[in-house]
Amino acid sequence: MIRHCALALVLLLGVRPVHAQDLGALRARLEGRIAQAPVGAAVGLYYRSLAGSDSLLVNAHARFHAASTMKVPVMIQLFRDADAGRLSLADSLRVHADYPSLVDGSTFLVGKDDDSDSTLYESIGRRVSVRHLLELMETVSSNLATDVLVERVDAKRANATAHALGADSIVVLRGVEDGKAYRAGLNNTTTARDLGVLLTAIAQHRAASPASCDSMLAILGRQHFTEGIPAGLPAGARVYHKTGWIEGVVYHDAAIVEPPDGKRYVLVVTTGAIKPDSAAYRLVADLSRLVYDAGRQ
Repeated sequence: MIRHCALALVLLLGVRPVHAQDLGALRARLEGRIAQAPVGAAVGLYYRSLAGSDSLLVNAHARFHAASTMKVPVMIQLFRDADAGRLSLADSLRVHADYPSLVDGSTFLVGKDDDSDSTLYESIGRRVSVRHLLELMETVSSNLATDVLVERVDAKRANATAHALGADSIVVLRGVEDGKAYRAGLNNTTTARDLGVLLTAIAQHRAASPASCDSMLAILGRQHFTEGIPAGLPAGARVYHKTGWIEGVVYHDAAIVEPPDGKRYVLVVTTGAIKPDSAAYRLVADLSRLVYDAGRQ
Protein backbone atom coordinates (compact mmCIF):
# COMPACT_ATOMS: atom_id res chain seq x y z
CA MET A 1 0.00 0.00 0.00
CA ILE A 2 1.25 3.44 -0.87
CA ARG A 3 1.49 6.09 1.78
CA HIS A 4 1.32 9.07 -0.53
CA CYS A 5 -1.64 8.26 -2.71
CA ALA A 6 -3.75 9.96 -5.32
CA LEU A 7 -7.09 11.41 -4.30
CA ALA A 8 -10.21 10.34 -6.18
CA LEU A 9 -13.06 12.81 -6.01
CA VAL A 10 -16.71 12.46 -6.91
CA LEU A 11 -18.77 15.63 -6.61
CA LEU A 12 -22.49 16.10 -7.17
CA LEU A 13 -24.97 18.65 -5.86
CA GLY A 14 -26.12 18.06 -2.30
CA VAL A 15 -28.43 19.74 0.15
CA ARG A 16 -25.76 22.42 0.57
CA PRO A 17 -23.78 23.03 -2.65
CA VAL A 18 -20.17 21.99 -2.19
CA HIS A 19 -17.78 23.80 -4.48
CA ALA A 20 -14.81 22.12 -6.11
CA GLN A 21 -12.45 24.55 -4.40
CA ASP A 22 -13.87 23.47 -1.02
CA LEU A 23 -12.98 19.86 -1.70
CA GLY A 24 -9.64 20.93 -3.11
CA ALA A 25 -8.84 22.73 0.11
CA LEU A 26 -9.98 19.76 2.18
CA ARG A 27 -7.86 17.48 0.04
CA ALA A 28 -4.80 19.58 0.71
CA ARG A 29 -5.43 19.52 4.45
CA LEU A 30 -6.05 15.77 4.52
CA GLU A 31 -2.98 15.01 2.42
CA GLY A 32 -0.91 17.30 4.60
CA ARG A 33 -1.95 15.46 7.75
CA ILE A 34 -1.50 12.03 6.17
CA ALA A 35 2.00 13.05 5.07
CA GLN A 36 2.90 13.42 8.75
CA ALA A 37 2.28 9.72 9.37
CA PRO A 38 5.37 7.56 9.96
CA VAL A 39 7.34 6.35 6.96
CA GLY A 40 5.79 3.17 5.61
CA ALA A 41 2.34 3.91 7.01
CA ALA A 42 -0.75 3.26 4.92
CA VAL A 43 -3.95 5.29 5.17
CA GLY A 44 -7.32 4.98 3.44
CA LEU A 45 -10.27 7.34 3.79
CA TYR A 46 -13.88 7.22 2.59
CA TYR A 47 -16.29 10.10 3.05
CA ARG A 48 -19.88 10.31 1.86
CA SER A 49 -22.57 12.81 2.71
CA LEU A 50 -25.92 11.32 3.68
CA ALA A 51 -27.59 14.71 3.43
CA GLY A 52 -26.43 15.31 -0.13
CA SER A 53 -24.42 13.49 -2.77
CA ASP A 54 -20.84 14.70 -2.34
CA SER A 55 -18.13 12.18 -1.60
CA LEU A 56 -14.38 12.07 -1.29
CA LEU A 57 -12.05 9.09 -1.40
CA VAL A 58 -8.39 8.92 -0.44
CA ASN A 59 -6.78 5.58 -1.22
CA ALA A 60 -10.17 4.10 -0.33
CA HIS A 61 -9.54 0.92 -2.33
CA ALA A 62 -6.35 0.01 -0.43
CA ARG A 63 -6.66 -3.38 1.25
CA PHE A 64 -6.08 -3.88 4.97
CA HIS A 65 -6.52 -6.66 7.48
CA ALA A 66 -10.10 -6.04 8.60
CA ALA A 67 -9.47 -6.73 12.30
CA SER A 68 -12.74 -6.25 14.20
CA THR A 69 -14.44 -4.23 11.46
CA MET A 70 -15.46 -7.61 10.02
CA LYS A 71 -18.01 -7.69 12.82
CA VAL A 72 -20.14 -5.20 10.86
CA PRO A 73 -21.05 -7.65 8.05
CA VAL A 74 -21.62 -10.37 10.66
CA MET A 75 -24.08 -8.07 12.46
CA ILE A 76 -25.85 -7.28 9.19
CA GLN A 77 -26.22 -10.99 8.41
CA LEU A 78 -27.67 -11.69 11.85
CA PHE A 79 -30.31 -9.00 11.49
CA ARG A 80 -31.19 -10.14 7.97
CA ASP A 81 -31.61 -13.67 9.30
CA ALA A 82 -33.85 -12.32 12.04
CA ASP A 83 -35.91 -10.44 9.43
CA ALA A 84 -36.26 -13.67 7.44
CA GLY A 85 -37.31 -15.72 10.47
CA ARG A 86 -34.15 -17.86 10.44
CA LEU A 87 -33.44 -16.84 14.01
CA SER A 88 -34.66 -14.56 16.78
CA LEU A 89 -32.49 -12.16 18.72
CA ALA A 90 -34.07 -13.75 21.79
CA ASP A 91 -32.64 -17.16 20.81
CA SER A 92 -29.78 -18.37 22.97
CA LEU A 93 -26.50 -19.91 21.83
CA ARG A 94 -24.05 -22.00 23.83
CA VAL A 95 -20.86 -20.11 24.58
CA HIS A 96 -17.68 -22.09 23.98
CA ALA A 97 -14.08 -21.11 23.30
CA ASP A 98 -12.91 -23.99 21.07
CA TYR A 99 -13.19 -23.66 17.28
CA PRO A 100 -11.74 -25.38 14.19
CA SER A 101 -8.96 -23.55 12.37
CA LEU A 102 -9.70 -22.54 8.80
CA VAL A 103 -6.33 -24.02 7.83
CA ASP A 104 -6.73 -27.67 8.79
CA GLY A 105 -9.64 -28.02 11.19
CA SER A 106 -7.40 -28.32 14.23
CA THR A 107 -8.80 -26.77 17.40
CA PHE A 108 -7.81 -23.32 18.58
CA LEU A 109 -9.00 -21.56 21.71
CA VAL A 110 -10.32 -18.01 21.88
CA GLY A 111 -8.32 -16.52 24.74
CA LYS A 112 -9.18 -13.88 27.28
CA ASP A 113 -5.68 -12.38 27.03
CA ASP A 114 -6.23 -11.45 23.37
CA ASP A 115 -9.80 -10.25 23.83
CA SER A 116 -10.93 -6.71 24.59
CA ASP A 117 -13.75 -8.08 26.75
CA SER A 118 -13.45 -10.67 29.50
CA THR A 119 -17.01 -10.79 30.83
CA LEU A 120 -18.35 -13.43 28.44
CA TYR A 121 -15.75 -15.99 29.52
CA GLU A 122 -17.70 -16.37 32.76
CA SER A 123 -20.55 -17.79 30.65
CA ILE A 124 -18.58 -20.54 28.89
CA GLY A 125 -20.71 -23.67 28.89
CA ARG A 126 -23.92 -21.68 29.30
CA ARG A 127 -26.37 -20.23 26.80
CA VAL A 128 -26.51 -16.50 26.08
CA SER A 129 -29.00 -14.60 23.92
CA VAL A 130 -28.10 -13.56 20.39
CA ARG A 131 -29.07 -10.00 21.36
CA HIS A 132 -26.52 -9.88 24.18
CA LEU A 133 -23.83 -11.50 22.05
CA LEU A 134 -24.44 -8.87 19.36
CA GLU A 135 -24.10 -6.11 21.91
CA LEU A 136 -20.79 -7.50 23.17
CA MET A 137 -19.46 -8.11 19.65
CA GLU A 138 -20.04 -4.54 18.52
CA THR A 139 -19.76 -2.31 21.58
CA VAL A 140 -16.80 -3.91 23.37
CA SER A 141 -15.54 -5.94 20.39
CA SER A 142 -15.78 -9.30 22.15
CA ASN A 143 -13.89 -11.89 20.13
CA LEU A 144 -15.57 -14.74 21.96
CA ALA A 145 -19.05 -13.40 21.16
CA THR A 146 -17.96 -12.95 17.55
CA ASP A 147 -16.90 -16.55 17.09
CA VAL A 148 -20.11 -17.84 18.68
CA LEU A 149 -22.12 -15.71 16.23
CA VAL A 150 -19.98 -16.49 13.18
CA GLU A 151 -20.53 -20.17 13.89
CA ARG A 152 -24.27 -19.49 13.81
CA VAL A 153 -24.48 -17.45 10.59
CA ASP A 154 -21.45 -18.75 8.60
CA ALA A 155 -18.75 -16.34 7.44
CA LYS A 156 -19.43 -17.18 3.79
CA ARG A 157 -23.01 -15.95 4.08
CA ALA A 158 -21.93 -12.70 5.74
CA ASN A 159 -19.40 -12.22 2.97
CA ALA A 160 -21.97 -12.84 0.23
CA THR A 161 -24.42 -10.40 1.81
CA ALA A 162 -21.75 -7.69 2.06
CA HIS A 163 -20.95 -8.16 -1.63
CA ALA A 164 -24.64 -7.99 -2.55
CA LEU A 165 -24.87 -4.65 -0.72
CA GLY A 166 -22.02 -3.27 -2.83
CA ALA A 167 -19.01 -3.94 -0.60
CA ASP A 168 -17.75 -6.17 -3.35
CA SER A 169 -14.11 -6.48 -2.34
CA ILE A 170 -14.48 -7.20 1.37
CA VAL A 171 -13.33 -10.68 2.39
CA VAL A 172 -14.95 -12.37 5.40
CA LEU A 173 -13.34 -15.80 5.66
CA ARG A 174 -13.59 -16.67 9.33
CA GLY A 175 -14.06 -15.55 12.88
CA VAL A 176 -11.22 -14.19 15.00
CA GLU A 177 -8.20 -15.45 16.96
CA ASP A 178 -7.45 -18.26 14.50
CA GLY A 179 -3.69 -17.84 14.82
CA LYS A 180 -2.84 -20.60 12.37
CA ALA A 181 -4.98 -18.96 9.68
CA TYR A 182 -3.48 -15.55 10.48
CA ARG A 183 0.05 -16.87 10.00
CA ALA A 184 -1.02 -18.57 6.76
CA GLY A 185 -2.40 -15.30 5.40
CA LEU A 186 -6.01 -16.51 5.45
CA ASN A 187 -7.38 -13.29 6.84
CA ASN A 188 -10.46 -11.13 6.72
CA THR A 189 -9.64 -8.04 4.67
CA THR A 190 -11.40 -4.82 3.78
CA THR A 191 -11.05 -1.40 2.24
CA ALA A 192 -12.29 1.94 3.51
CA ARG A 193 -14.77 1.94 0.64
CA ASP A 194 -16.18 -1.48 1.59
CA LEU A 195 -16.88 -0.37 5.14
CA GLY A 196 -18.30 2.93 3.94
CA VAL A 197 -20.70 1.17 1.60
CA LEU A 198 -21.95 -1.09 4.41
CA LEU A 199 -22.49 1.79 6.83
CA THR A 200 -24.28 3.75 4.12
CA ALA A 201 -26.59 0.78 3.55
CA ILE A 202 -27.39 0.67 7.27
CA ALA A 203 -28.00 4.43 7.43
CA GLN A 204 -30.26 4.30 4.37
CA HIS A 205 -32.25 1.30 5.66
CA ARG A 206 -31.01 -0.94 2.82
CA ALA A 207 -28.88 -3.39 4.80
CA ALA A 208 -31.93 -5.05 6.37
CA SER A 209 -35.45 -3.99 7.34
CA PRO A 210 -35.82 -0.38 8.55
CA ALA A 211 -36.40 -1.57 12.11
CA SER A 212 -33.33 -3.81 12.00
CA CYS A 213 -31.20 -1.01 10.55
CA ASP A 214 -32.32 1.28 13.35
CA SER A 215 -31.40 -1.42 15.86
CA MET A 216 -27.95 -1.72 14.29
CA LEU A 217 -27.49 2.04 14.51
CA ALA A 218 -28.44 1.96 18.18
CA ILE A 219 -25.85 -0.74 18.85
CA LEU A 220 -23.15 1.15 16.94
CA GLY A 221 -24.04 4.24 18.94
CA ARG A 222 -23.07 2.44 22.15
CA GLN A 223 -19.48 1.83 21.02
CA HIS A 224 -17.08 1.92 23.98
CA PHE A 225 -13.88 2.72 22.06
CA THR A 226 -13.92 6.39 21.09
CA GLU A 227 -10.27 7.34 20.60
CA GLY A 228 -10.56 7.67 16.80
CA ILE A 229 -13.28 9.49 14.85
CA PRO A 230 -15.28 10.67 17.91
CA ALA A 231 -12.17 12.24 19.44
CA GLY A 232 -12.00 14.70 16.55
CA LEU A 233 -15.58 15.91 16.95
CA PRO A 234 -17.12 18.61 19.12
CA ALA A 235 -19.63 18.00 21.87
CA GLY A 236 -23.09 17.44 20.46
CA ALA A 237 -22.02 15.35 17.49
CA ARG A 238 -23.31 11.78 17.67
CA VAL A 239 -21.30 8.87 16.29
CA TYR A 240 -22.41 5.36 15.32
CA HIS A 241 -19.27 3.37 14.64
CA LYS A 242 -17.13 0.26 14.79
CA THR A 243 -13.42 0.20 15.44
CA GLY A 244 -10.94 -2.52 14.61
CA TRP A 245 -7.31 -2.92 15.56
CA ILE A 246 -4.40 -5.30 15.81
CA GLU A 247 -1.73 -3.73 17.98
CA GLY A 248 1.03 -2.26 15.86
CA VAL A 249 -0.52 -3.64 12.66
CA VAL A 250 -3.79 -1.84 11.85
CA TYR A 251 -6.24 0.59 13.40
CA HIS A 252 -9.55 1.44 11.71
CA ASP A 253 -12.65 3.42 12.58
CA ALA A 254 -15.82 3.27 10.48
CA ALA A 255 -18.56 5.72 11.42
CA ILE A 256 -21.84 7.39 10.68
CA VAL A 257 -21.50 10.91 12.08
CA GLU A 258 -24.52 13.01 12.98
CA PRO A 259 -23.62 16.67 13.61
CA PRO A 260 -25.97 18.88 15.63
CA ASP A 261 -27.41 20.22 12.35
CA GLY A 262 -28.55 16.69 11.47
CA LYS A 263 -26.63 16.49 8.17
CA ARG A 264 -25.20 13.03 8.62
CA TYR A 265 -22.22 11.62 6.78
CA VAL A 266 -20.21 8.41 6.63
CA LEU A 267 -16.50 8.55 7.42
CA VAL A 268 -14.14 5.59 7.41
CA VAL A 269 -10.42 5.79 8.09
CA THR A 270 -8.23 2.70 7.74
CA THR A 271 -4.60 2.73 8.82
CA GLY A 272 -1.72 0.30 8.81
CA ALA A 273 1.85 0.13 10.13
CA ILE A 274 1.55 3.09 12.50
CA LYS A 275 3.32 2.73 15.85
CA PRO A 276 2.54 3.34 18.60
CA ASP A 277 -1.20 2.79 18.37
CA SER A 278 -1.75 6.19 19.99
CA ALA A 279 -0.26 7.80 16.88
CA ALA A 280 -2.89 6.06 14.76
CA TYR A 281 -5.62 7.27 17.11
CA ARG A 282 -4.38 10.86 16.78
CA LEU A 283 -4.22 10.62 13.00
CA VAL A 284 -7.78 9.32 12.73
CA ALA A 285 -9.05 11.96 15.16
CA ASP A 286 -7.28 14.72 13.22
CA LEU A 287 -8.70 13.54 9.88
CA SER A 288 -12.14 13.36 11.48
CA ARG A 289 -11.79 16.95 12.69
CA LEU A 290 -10.74 18.17 9.24
CA VAL A 291 -13.72 16.52 7.55
CA TYR A 292 -16.16 17.80 10.15
CA ASP A 293 -14.84 21.35 10.02
CA ALA A 294 -14.97 21.41 6.21
CA GLY A 295 -18.66 20.54 6.31
CA ARG A 296 -19.45 23.36 8.69
CA GLN A 297 -17.81 26.16 6.70
